[in-house]
Amino acid sequence: SVRGFDGSISSCPSSVNLPMSPSPIPIRRDIYSRPESLRHLAGAARYFSVVWCKASKKKHKRWEGDAVLVARGRSVVLKDLEGKDIGRGTGYKSSELESLAEGQSLMVGGKEIEVMGAVSAEDFSSGRCFHEGPAEAAAAPPVPARRPAQKPFAGPARKSGSGALQRAPETEAGCRPRHDPLAPGALVMPRPTLNHQWLFNKAGLQVVDVVVDPYLTAHLRPHQREGVVFLYECVMGMSVSRAAGRHGAILADEMGLGKTLQCVALLWTLLRQGPYGGRAVLRRALVVTPGSLVRNWGAEFQKWLGGQRIGVFAVDQDHKVEEFVNSQIYAVLIISYEMLLRSVEQIQRVEFGLIICDEGHRLKNSSIKTSSALSSLSCERRIILTGTPVQNDLQEFHAIIEFVNPGILGSSSAYRKVYEEPIVKSRQPSSTGEEKRLGAERAAELARLTGLFILRRTQEIINSYLPPKLEWIVFCQPTPLQLEVYRNILSCRLVRSCLQGALENSPHLVCIGALKKLCNHPGLLYATIREREDRARSDCADAAESSLYEGLSGLFPEGYSSEGLDASDSGKLMVLTDLLAAIRQLSPADRVVLVSNYTQTLDMLQDLCRRCGYRSTRLDGQTPVSQRQKIVDVFNSRYSSDFVFLLSSKAGGVGLNLVGASHLVLYDVDWNPANDIQAMARVWRDGQKRTVHIYRFLTTGTIEEKIYQRQISKQGLSGAVVDLSKRAAHISFSSEELRNLFTLHEDSECVTHDLLGCRCRSGDSAGGLAAEVKPLMERSCQLGRKSEKPSTQKYLSISELMQWKHYSGSNPTFSDPFLDRAREHITFAFQSTSEYTTHSPPFLPAKKK
Repeated sequence: SVRGFDGSISSCPSSVNLPMSPSPIPIRRDIYSRPESLRHLAGAARYFSVVWCKASKKKHKRWEGDAVLVARGRSVVLKDLEGKDIGRGTGYKSSELESLAEGQSLMVGGKEIEVMGAVSAEDFSSGRCFHEGPAEAAAAPPVPARRPAQKPFAGPARKSGSGALQRAPETEAGCRPRHDPLAPGALVMPRPTLNHQWLFNKAGLQVVDVVVDPYLTAHLRPHQREGVVFLYECVMGMSVSRAAGRHGAILADEMGLGKTLQCVALLWTLLRQGPYGGRAVLRRALVVTPGSLVRNWGAEFQKWLGGQRIGVFAVDQDHKVEEFVNSQIYAVLIISYEMLLRSVEQIQRVEFGLIICDEGHRLKNSSIKTSSALSSLSCERRIILTGTPVQNDLQEFHAIIEFVNPGILGSSSAYRKVYEEPIVKSRQPSSTGEEKRLGAERAAELARLTGLFILRRTQEIINSYLPPKLEWIVFCQPTPLQLEVYRNILSCRLVRSCLQGALENSPHLVCIGALKKLCNHPGLLYATIREREDRARSDCADAAESSLYEGLSGLFPEGYSSEGLDASDSGKLMVLTDLLAAIRQLSPADRVVLVSNYTQTLDMLQDLCRRCGYRSTRLDGQTPVSQRQKIVDVFNSRYSSDFVFLLSSKAGGVGLNLVGASHLVLYDVDWNPANDIQAMARVWRDGQKRTVHIYRFLTTGTIEEKIYQRQISKQGLSGAVVDLSKRAAHISFSSEELRNLFTLHEDSECVTHDLLGCRCRSGDSAGGLAAEVKPLMERSCQLGRKSEKPSTQKYLSISELMQWKHYSGSNPTFSDPFLDRAREHITFAFQSTSEYTTHSPPFLPAKKK
């Protein structure tokens, strides 16, 4: 079966997961797979496989390469196998092109071609004519109908009783499976095909069943069992249904689905077993991970296998790579990406049978040193683990695929011409019907090829094992000081020049940064204002940037200081102060995770906790890697006295398990929704026992709303439906987009709700839609009423917010006792509830009857 990004596992994926697309872009395969759908293409063009050379009068031609000829009307285009146009011709007779057949020649743009055969319109549309697909390029010799088993060698035997020197054949017991494949609930790996045996069992060893250790199997959920089988098939190159001749895989499960456990089960199986003669497939394996997760991986091996069954070596300040290289007792090396670069020469001396790269989207650029260092290791079996396989564009997608299965999609330029450019072009408003059809076919083919070695499941699978989650998007009213400073920034000369198209040296990014800082708290911007004023007086500041802060210091009260910031100056900070007080009073046993993208903001939040008497702990970029897991473990302990965990989304937003908390506040918003989603997933994951409350803070009418809208709208790079024509949209903006960003909406309680065109009675004094009031047919908003199907997708489209509850700040209650305490400073709120029938007991094997 084929696995696609959309989580389908039983049939060929019908869509391709494009940059930052949580739910794949749908492709109507029922339309494009029908022969009649290709009639237009077939009538408009004919396609041929050809060879070409420079035009000459020599009798014996020296052909320089293969190509594809596209004949349309009286014109032809010659494309090389990278999809690049290398020749054009026009003015041919229609009869000349219509009669083209195998063996005939033609002159095209100074090149002579010879037709080798016809190419179907379907093969051209899908791009298969430019390269051999992985399933077809098996490169394996034909398999005989039946290969006779080889008998073990036996030396010359003497007659019985004469001191026999005969070698005893291997006993049948020596080739038995390590674990019973017939035991109830046993997880048995697929047996190798005859083709696989022909390639990899040269010694003719007996084929035995590979069975996952029953202890691990008892703890694997159904989707994890399937994931282990998928990884095993991929790294063993066992099936033609997978990418034949390749040994790489990408496990792109969303966060919380147990990617680490699946890899532990695979590693333990391959280190002890194999399909041929029971011999182990691996001797040593390498796990590369972000520095903050090195100890976490070590803890996972310890948790599932103990300290005696397997030798695991985690590199840190006290344990150097040399110790692993010179020792034979360790089977698994766990190392951070940073330490790998420092120790790559020593690691190259070790022969690894498998490489696992956690948070593998770090390898999205094949030219960076980390990718080069990992590619230099002579190991074919490679696995990438990532919850976000693509974050920005299709070239990054190619980079991580090239790492696990080199060459499977051709060169970078070929991939760009054959797949990326047609798909991008097909999604532009000006694209023709033929370009849309071609883009759809190329996208479908890309999904088919990558679905052979990429497995992605969504968190829907695991949600039934988790407690309920209440997610809030809270729009906080800006204070008078914030509004006054905001207006002055928008009227400054630098912003006006940005709107007029003067974007040299990216001054718009400086303006955006200042506005985001102001939304968090004016005091954070005040420190920058004073610093710029001092630099301006010393003539060492950039004049353009200094103009942004010119005159702003006079807007602050006399004697204003950036030390000991007052909560009353920031709408978000006032909401947070009231929210923390309510949680502390109403549910003293609960704990809170506060997340921010900025260290300066974390300093402010830490000062708030200190002044309010809340005990807190903190993890950011300055926290030593060796201490991070210990900090997490102490906070998660039931005996911890910490009330607040301050977390930097840049340093600890992935991989951390903070189930000791049941409340999470995302204080500021990021351009990339993946960063926000990963940070919010720290508390709603395996091990969580309490109902989870997640709050996302946005300042009403400001740039924060615009950033959030770009995350969820069809126009945003980071939204649910990706417009590929806006790559790197958070860096490059049109004048119209900047005008939208640099607009302050003071007359709206929620611009995002206004965009929905929703007619709900969000300000109803009854606190919601009364039961007898029927919603209008043209809207689906149900204020104060739970939607029939709770929205559990973490990436929303703008329309999906209609299925959330809508609350105006004028409502007497939000139906949330914690948020009700901060209602005075909230203008609007969206709320979604995810609630399932929890399996009981969760994550435990069923008892044997």
